[in-house]
Amino acid sequence: MNIQIENLTFRYPNGVLALRGVSLHIASGELVAIIGQNGAGKTTLVKHLNGLLLPSQGRVLIGDWDTRQYSVAKLAQRVGYVFQNPDEQLFTKTVADEIAFGPRNLGYPKERIETLVEDALHLTHLETMRSMNPYDLSPTWRKMVAVASILAMDTPILVFDEPTTGQDAASVARLASIIAELRRRGKTVLTITHDIDFCAENFERVIVMGGGQVLLDGTAKDVLGQEEILAQTYVDPPQITRLGLRLGLTEVVCTPQEFLDAFERRCSA
Repeated sequence: MNIQIENLTFRYPNGVLALRGVSLHIASGELVAIIGQNGAGKTTLVKHLNGLLLPSQGRVLIGDWDTRQYSVAKLAQRVGYVFQNPDEQLFTKTVADEIAFGPRNLGYPKERIETLVEDALHLTHLETMRSMNPYDLSPTWRKMVAVASILAMDTPILVFDEPTTGQDAASVARLASIIAELRRRGKTVLTITHDIDFCAENFERVIVMGGGQVLLDGTAKDVLGQEEILAQTYVDPPQITRLGLRLGLTEVVCTPQEFLDAFERRCSA
């Protein structure tokens, strides 16, 4: 399902102009990371995708739906949003009930709900915790419950807000595996992140925001190698990218494997 953002401008009631004429097209099935310093407009932008915010000017289309014409509850059929803080999402007494709430609220048949819950439990490695109270789990696992609750809604578009914040290496690896599976299933995945290494290793397209505008938009290689523009929004390229640039590699590298391949090619030449 495509996302079309046209000349989107948004001003908060206190007068702060958070978005300044943003236009983007995100095709169905894309993996997109949105980066930039705090206050750049990232969260304001993605909150327009599910109707939590509505444009002051311009419009946002989710498929053929103009977000100004649909409620947040209706847009939840198309856009799943995982908040940065899982405690803002969790409220039921068991993990399984938490995961089932979304699809049940969307009116899915009982058999489909059961299938979706089992699938979400499997993807997030929560099978053995299904009967536990989410608040008896560690923050890392509560994050997985929040992710599972959105996965179970089976929306064509998913938004992850700072998914790796406070997560250990094992949890970050689980998140990467989930994103890879969502890609395989043809889902559109967007993330807001300050974790540039996670961004580089898992997302094909990177959008850099600053001052409520899009500063850069392209492939991870095209964007993450532009140190001067990234510096305007206080973002450093991944460490492996900076190392490659300092060593004078002729191509931008975003992952350790890309670095090793590029370095080997240079040595062979």
